[in-house]
Amino acid sequence: MTATPGNPPTIVLVGHGMVGQRFLEALAERGLTGTHRVVVLCEEPRPAYDRVQLTSYFSGKTPEDLSMTDMAFIEEHGIELRVGDPAESVDREAREVTARSGLVLGYDVLVLATGSYPFVPPVPGKDAEGCFVYRTIEDLLAIEEYASKVTTGAVVGGGLLGLEAAGALKGLGLTSHIVEFAPRLMPVQVDEGGGAALLRTIEEMGLSVHTGVGTQEIVTGDDGAVTGMKLSDGSELATELVVFSAGVRPRDQLARDCGLAVGERGGISVDEQCRTVTDPYVFAIGECALAADGRVYGLVAPGYEQAETAAATIASREASFTSADLSTKLKLLGVDVASFGDAHGTAEDCLHVVYSDSRAGLYKKLVVGRDGTLLGGILVGDAEAYGTLRAFTGSVPPVSPESLVLPAGAGAPAQLGPAALPDDAVICSCHNVTKGTVRGAVTEHSCTTVPELKKCTRAGTGCGSCVKVLGQLVTAELEASGVEVDKGLCGCFAQTREELYEIVRALRITSYRELLDRHGREGARGGEGCEVCKPAVGSIIASLAPAIGASGYVLEGEQAALQDTNDHFLANLQRNGSYSVVPRIPGGEIAPEKLIVIGEIARDFGLYTKITGGQRIDMFGARVEQLPLIWARLVDAGFESGHAYGKSLRTVKSCVGQTWCRYGVQDSVRMAIDLELRYRGLRSPHKLKSAVSGCARECAEAQSKDFGVIATSNGWNLYVGGNGGATPRHADLLAQDLSDAELVRLIDRFLMFYIRTADKLERTSTWLERLPGGLDHVRDVVVHDSLGICDELESLMRAHVSHYRDEWAETVNDPEKLARFVSFVNAPDTPDPVVGFVPERDQMKPDLPLLSIGLRRPSEDDLLEGSTRR
Repeated sequence: MTATPGNPPTIVLVGHGMVGQRFLEALAERGLTGTHRVVVLCEEPRPAYDRVQLTSYFSGKTPEDLSMTDMAFIEEHGIELRVGDPAESVDREAREVTARSGLVLGYDVLVLATGSYPFVPPVPGKDAEGCFVYRTIEDLLAIEEYASKVTTGAVVGGGLLGLEAAGALKGLGLTSHIVEFAPRLMPVQVDEGGGAALLRTIEEMGLSVHTGVGTQEIVTGDDGAVTGMKLSDGSELATELVVFSAGVRPRDQLARDCGLAVGERGGISVDEQCRTVTDPYVFAIGECALAADGRVYGLVAPGYEQAETAAATIASREASFTSADLSTKLKLLGVDVASFGDAHGTAEDCLHVVYSDSRAGLYKKLVVGRDGTLLGGILVGDAEAYGTLRAFTGSVPPVSPESLVLPAGAGAPAQLGPAALPDDAVICSCHNVTKGTVRGAVTEHSCTTVPELKKCTRAGTGCGSCVKVLGQLVTAELEASGVEVDKGLCGCFAQTREELYEIVRALRITSYRELLDRHGREGARGGEGCEVCKPAVGSIIASLAPAIGASGYVLEGEQAALQDTNDHFLANLQRNGSYSVVPRIPGGEIAPEKLIVIGEIARDFGLYTKITGGQRIDMFGARVEQLPLIWARLVDAGFESGHAYGKSLRTVKSCVGQTWCRYGVQDSVRMAIDLELRYRGLRSPHKLKSAVSGCARECAEAQSKDFGVIATSNGWNLYVGGNGGATPRHADLLAQDLSDAELVRLIDRFLMFYIRTADKLERTSTWLERLPGGLDHVRDVVVHDSLGICDELESLMRAHVSHYRDEWAETVNDPEKLARFVSFVNAPDTPDPVVGFVPERDQMKPDLPLLSIGLRRPSEDDLLEGSTRR
């Protein structure tokens, strides 16, 4: 493996999945990409992506979102990545690999990371039209396309991927069945009790489960397409689509063809260094490898360990892989399922501690030794304690096992925080990161947030199940180091925005001054406040105005002084000191007469007009004294404020829906209008955007909004927490197949819960990721009313809707309020001489040189033809 001058040794990696990408990163970390030529032969048409999160594609994530490959990393390290060009053969004697393209590569080291392939039972009809496997992004794309033409689907296999596939079919609107040969679902991960709890919960979701039966035949029609299944108990199941998810097998054919030893049931035989037992120049890692302990590991964490071991061995460093932690935590069909350690209690003389509540769909079992050592466990329905319990596996917890599984109120459950964990406890099993490493990242590398910790240690970048514990560890370590974690809103208030919201609501405080004097920091009381808390408190009071008896009009009394520049003038300040005016156009629907009014106003006032991304018309270039005159004409024509200036609802976009579109399945325009008129003027921590799409083609881009709605044949799917901008995020599916009333009720609750708990200037996407429990917690609160506050949330929204008033109309009808709309208080009739315009493309644009040359009074040449000086 020693390089010769001008001829660096070559490492060829066959396969570029999650484990293959980790192997490349491990090579780079050890400096091998700088001393070796590294070539990757990838069979799929795209680089490595997150197969663990594959099903999230059906919740709005794109293939690009799932990608795990940073092309800048590939380029930086000179890695030759060949996608869609798999290895076809290996000549071990010549040490050459031939790719499908005909390329022949010589190698010094060959690493096989070919993964696994789905096992399809050898039943008649398995290759019929309508039969699929569930393994790659291309598989999902094919399933999605075919599902649009059918109404029923069945999944063969009730394991991890089988349940995910069933959830995907349900999400696509199909009546879904699960067929599992074993007597229970997830037979590898859970026992009989856990399987029973899982079964009950899944059946309550409307899926049909058939356990203890096998598939005997796929029945087809005259056209060769699937029409049903024959089962081993003699029954038949009508279905038009079948997904095989009955396990996987190691992809070891390439190894077999070149004479490498494989196991009796498959898998390339390797030693503890992940080197093949047949050829010292060939390694195998991941699901294609039969490890030294005689097992083929199908989880990503063991694959990562093997990748690390192989890279270290190639770098002539000591490393070995002898066994792995098979703990796993997943959310399947919305149900938390976790198992860790000796989950099935195979250890001699072990004891079981079980808590089961069939009504709530909960099942918790801990396996302990006679001496109290925690050996393993199973959690179904509530896996909140998974991270802590898994870290305690192999040790004696400081509390009794019973207290670890009992729910609140049934035995004083122990709250085991990070301080109870030993430093050698593995927090992130995907990357083998211990608590001691996490503590070191905080104290030695100055990591103060989970994102910084992820970048420093890789912890939390795998399956993500440890993220909550990581956050607790960071906070605990900072506090233990004497670092005061000040969570206050600003220097004026020691409380968070959420806490101030509760104070205002509970005590019905209607003024900023009262809140500051009663609840501000000692040194801030009696003062003027700051530019951080004034608009934040102003927003809180405005959002709660109907409930606490305050005026909802933001220019009323003290409220006016709390507003940012845009809210202060109910318009958006532009770079030359002029303002833009955006009237509300609900759902993007507008009558020709109203279009004409907007055109006439823009012409008469010399305004620049542009169609916005939110399906509205923006008019730029209004001077501050012109705003009320423009609003008056808009209000007379039936328009109202579009709140483009406020931290509130902006727009609810829509496609034309089933009224016009041949693909539409619901009236998206009508729903968008209803939602926009319901939530208009709703003050919130940050701006809110929404959209409604009339079918799964998603023309309104609902999954990039704070709350988005997509029509299905059975109703509406609700997505939350999306946004565009510099850091775009796809929204997550909150609930599906909702009626109109159910949809509105859940949006009411979601928005009010966001307004109640978010931080200042925090978008729903950031809030959702910061909130402990994330989407799962929001779903518990909003859908299942776990906190018992949904009636209150709905009441607050009803109050908002019933008390809504248009701010433009309120202003133009109040002479006192009109007095503020001047450029100079001491010369109210004088326009700002810096605000000037020049022609461009039959419209006008700001005359920006005015801002740098100096003040001058605009001449007649500054006015566009047809405009009227105001």
